Amino acid sequence: MAELTIGIKGEKSVAVTNENTALMMGSGSLRVFATPAMIALCEGCCAQSVESALDLEMTTVGTKVDIEHIASSPVGAPILCRSTLVAVDGRKIEFEVEVYDNEKLIGKGRHSRCIVNAKKFFDKTYANVKKRITE
Repeated sequence: MAELTIGIKGEKSVAVTNENTALMMGSGSLRVFATPAMIALCEGCCAQSVESALDLEMTTVGTKVDIEHIASSPVGAPILCRSTLVAVDGRKIEFEVEVYDNEKLIGKGRHSRCIVNAKKFFDKTYANVKKRITE
């Protein structure tokens, strides 16, 4: 398994669109950036930030999210997530994240991921599905 270095940083951005509003995602009734969309942005940012440091057969999966959504953002706003790898404990890795609408902080928190062998993880996940289909 590749060795990850504390301090790896990542950035990922999206624009607020009708599709990622609370109204469309079913998490609320307003046309503002949805909390589930912000969490997905944070997870993607963290995953991408360490991807190139992993062995080819490895990937990461999200295991814990502790993110506070502290301000709203309208349709059309540019959203930027910044992540920093802050802890590595074997296969467990942890990030601090901050999310901005322009220069305004709209979210912050921590996100944990686990390093896994992609094929083994996929095979284990779908083993019972295959078994049920053949029964």
